[in-house]
Amino acid sequence: MRARSLRLIVSAALMLPVCAALSAGALAQAPAPAANPQLAAAQAGFESLPEPERRAIQADLIWSGHFNGAVSGSYGPLTFRAINAFKAGKGAADGILTSAERRSLAQAAQAAREAAGFRVIADERTGLRIGIPMAVLPKRDVSPSGSRWQSADGKITLDTSATPPGETLEAVYEKATAPTPNNPGRKITYKLLRPDFFVVTGETPTGKFYRRLAAGPTGLRGFSIGYDKALSGTVDKLVIAIASSFEPFPSGPLPGASAVASVPAAPVAATAAAVLQLRPTQRHGVAVALADRVVATAAAAIEGCRALQVAGRPAQLRGTVQGGLVLLEVQGGAALSVPPLRREALTEGEPLLLLAFGDEGGRRVSLALPGQGLTIGSGSVVSAPLQPGQAGSPVFDRQGRLAGVVTGNPSDKVLVAGVAPQRSYAVADGSALQDHAARNGLTPRAAVAPGRDLSTGAIVETVAASVLPVACAL
Repeated sequence: MRARSLRLIVSAALMLPVCAALSAGALAQAPAPAANPQLAAAQAGFESLPEPERRAIQADLIWSGHFNGAVSGSYGPLTFRAINAFKAGKGAADGILTSAERRSLAQAAQAAREAAGFRVIADERTGLRIGIPMAVLPKRDVSPSGSRWQSADGKITLDTSATPPGETLEAVYEKATAPTPNNPGRKITYKLLRPDFFVVTGETPTGKFYRRLAAGPTGLRGFSIGYDKALSGTVDKLVIAIASSFEPFPSGPLPGASAVASVPAAPVAATAAAVLQLRPTQRHGVAVALADRVVATAAAAIEGCRALQVAGRPAQLRGTVQGGLVLLEVQGGAALSVPPLRREALTEGEPLLLLAFGDEGGRRVSLALPGQGLTIGSGSVVSAPLQPGQAGSPVFDRQGRLAGVVTGNPSDKVLVAGVAPQRSYAVADGSALQDHAARNGLTPRAAVAPGRDLSTGAIVETVAASVLPVACAL
C-alpha cells in the first residue's frame, strides 16, 4: 500500500467554540452494546429526506450556533445532539425536527446569515467559490495570489489564493507547519494533510488563524483567515461556515440566495420497522500482524461477534484475552507482513504514529494518526484522535517499530469542528505483545536497535501492509 493512498492526519484538534447567539458463536463473553433506539429512529427520519435538505439542516444548525461539524448530509450523534440543543426547552429531545421546528431553524439561520451578510461568491482572481460575511468583511482588495477581504478595523483578514501546477501540496504543507524563528509565539494547534487538501490552524500571542489548501488539475487553490483572539466568540463560528462553503474547483452554477427551506407538512418520524432495520449488524476494528497468519487486536473490537474477518479473510480467536488484548488466526491468502516489535515501554511525551481505518463514503479507508505517550498510573497510555471502529489500532514509534496496540475502546464519536480531538486510551505495549505471543507459541519479529527518526510517510510506507481492518458480524 503506497503512502500517498492513505489519509494522513497529524497533531491535535482545534477547539472551535460556537457562539450560541450567532451561532465464533460468542467469541467473547461481553455482549455488544445496544443500539440507541431514539437515535436510530431520528436517523431513519432524517435519511428519508432528500440529500439537499439534509445538508441544509446541518448548515442551518451551524448558523444557529448548535452544530460545529462538517456538512455531509449524514446523521450521527453530533447532528442528534445539535437538533436537541436547538429544541432545548421547546420540544422533546428526540433528535427529530417537526415541520414547525424546521421552519423555525431555517428562519433563525437565515437571520444570522443576513446579519453577517454571508454570500457565496465566485472569486474571479482564483476561480474558487467561497462564502464571505460581507457585513463583517466589507473591505475588498487584491492579495499577492488572489483576493482579500477585511473588517473595517483590520482585525479580521480573509485571503484567497491560487497557484499554477508545479508546486506540490506537500511542499506548501511543510512550509505552513514549519517553525518560524522570527515569530516564536506562533504555534500550530491542528494540522491535517490528505492527498487532495490540507488544513492548518494555529495561534499567535494575540491572534488565531485557519488555512485550507486544495490540489486539483489546475494547481492549488485555497483560503486563509486570521483574526484577533478577542473576536473568537463570533469569528470561530464564521470560520466553520466559511470552510463549509469553500469549493476550490467548482462545477455547476452558483447556489442561489439562501431561503427558508420548504419542509414536510407532518413531523419527520420513523416506523418501528425502520428502527429495527437500522440496528448495527457489523462493528469494525483494527489489527496488526504478529506472525505469518496471526494478528493482534483489542478484545473490545470483537466483543459479541458471531463471525470475524480480517482484511476480508475469515479469522478465529486464538488463545484467550490477556490485558485487553486478543490474537486472531487469519485463514487463507498470502502470508502477512510482520513489523518489527519494540520491547521498551512508551515514554512520557514520546511522539508516536497510529495506523487505523475510518469511514469515508461508505468504505473503510486507511488513516495515519498522531499520538503521544502518556504516564497514567502503571499502565501504558496513548493520546490520539481515535473514533469508534478504531479499537486495536497499532502504535508505532518514530523509527517505525511496533510499540503497542490500543486496547481502549473509542465508543463515542466526538468531532470538534468536524475534527476528532485527542483523547487518552489504554495500550498493550511491546512487552505485553511479546508475552501474549509467547504464551501462544509465537515469536514476533524482533526490532533492531533504535535508529534515526523517520518521516510519517516513510513509516507508513514501511509498515502499512501489516495493519489490517477487522470486521465483526453481530
